[in-house]
Amino acid sequence: MKVLSVVGNRPQFIKSGPLSVALLDAGVEEVVLHTGQHWDAGMSAVFFEELGLGEPAYRLDLRTAEVAAMTLAIRGAVERERPDWVLVFGDTNSTLAGADAAGSVPVAHVEAGLRSFDLSMPEERNRIAVDRVAQLLFCPDERSAAQLATEGAGGRALVVGDVMADATRLFLPVARGREAAPPVEPPYAVLTLHREANTEPGRLRGLVAALGDAGVRFVFPVHPRTARVLADHGIALPGNVTRLEPLGYLEMLALLAGASQVVTDSGGLQKEAYWLRVPCVTLRANTEWVDTVRAGANALVDPAAPAGLAAAIAAARFPGDAPVLYGDGHASERIAAALAATVAQS
Repeated sequence: MKVLSVVGNRPQFIKSGPLSVALLDAGVEEVVLHTGQHWDAGMSAVFFEELGLGEPAYRLDLRTAEVAAMTLAIRGAVERERPDWVLVFGDTNSTLAGADAAGSVPVAHVEAGLRSFDLSMPEERNRIAVDRVAQLLFCPDERSAAQLATEGAGGRALVVGDVMADATRLFLPVARGREAAPPVEPPYAVLTLHREANTEPGRLRGLVAALGDAGVRFVFPVHPRTARVLADHGIALPGNVTRLEPLGYLEMLALLAGASQVVTDSGGLQKEAYWLRVPCVTLRANTEWVDTVRAGANALVDPAAPAGLAAAIAAARFPGDAPVLYGDGHASERIAAALAATVAQS
């Protein structure tokens, strides 16, 4: 059996690491295709090096997030490789392009069924579109599987857990030996901002002002997109925000583990903060990871009206009775076994 795995950005590189190992152990041949949606070395190549992943068989180096351009190039790889499955991860444009390019090859979607119910987000539209065409839908929890049933998804939904929990379980012991460069002394809160809506210049300026009023020291690894907007529009970071260059996955995991709080608009960091038992404040009006909010470990602050940010940070606590969320850290083995089992069924 052969699987073509399509990845293109930081979270997908992380998710693919444990799954690549599990596929190998299950006797499944994996061909990895990197679309080039993220092409900055700090957001791309470094993850393959740090996670010990083999060099992708295809590096498209397209340096674009345009779905049509990626779809055409991925389709060429599908035609050459003739895989049994096209495997896509999450909710990015690379995910949608991989599903669109599959043609007659069945699609397996890792992280299926998640919904923020905010159709203004391109990620939400991507999730829905991919779930409509995927034949195997790997869900992180029962709620996601129930959502697919509500929508009448035609594929087979399997609750397997979250592959990012696998990565946290496997790599945290390694990450604890790493530190940011330059080293960061506690106490500090980790800050990340990268979503397109939050990097619109007017909104970003308002968020930066709210961070300056928060009374907390932030450590801020700056995403390339955010860095461009800060520079192009002369937006100065306040004195309580220490800027860092983008960090590798292991350095970032270590930074998160030592933080007092996490303030982010990332989906993945909401979960990583939860697994590390660090309280989180999410700069979004909604989240697909609603269970972390219900558990009291994550608070939402609308980035369009961030006046409540300081209060949310001050109130952030991680609950002592927080339940286990998104599986046991062995989702990759379940996904690999399900894919391998399709050979016997065919």
